[in-house]
Amino acid sequence: MSIIARHLTVDMYKCKNSCFEDVQALQSTLKTLLMESNLDILSSTGQIMSDDHIAIILLFDEGHITVHAFPELQYVSADAFICEEDAAPEEIFSSIRKLFKPEKTKTTILKRGDFGTNTDMKPKTKTKVAPLRRIHNTGSKVINMLKSKDDKKKN
Repeated sequence: MSIIARHLTVDMYKCKNSCFEDVQALQSTLKTLLMESNLDILSSTGQIMSDDHIAIILLFDEGHITVHAFPELQYVSADAFICEEDAAPEEIFSSIRKLFKPEKTKTTILKRGDFGTNTDMKPKTKTKVAPLRRIHNTGSKVINMLKSKDDKKKN
């Protein structure tokens, strides 16, 4: 099997940080995060699009990263395409997740250029939910279980 690249897509919901409201500041912060990951930025551009979302593209030797931030929706979508067989784009995105502080994150990792005999192209999806949300949901489930047990005893 020969993998040409790894491609990670990320959806971040209910982002807590307001850093994505200023295109130049966000672009500068993202450049710094990538340089800390030992990626040499060849070029970058950022722009506020017609529908008031911010689009940033960072190009480096090994690939690219794009970020689309929608401040009003507290939503950020991003992707990283890294042209190395053993690339780990999820490691780069851990610092980007910390920057936006999402409540919920959905990631998909694709192995690009898989010329092997296995043609199963189902992406692996992993969703993370912030711990406080998980505690709240667990608390609700416990309360509902106790209520249903109480109702059964009364009947």
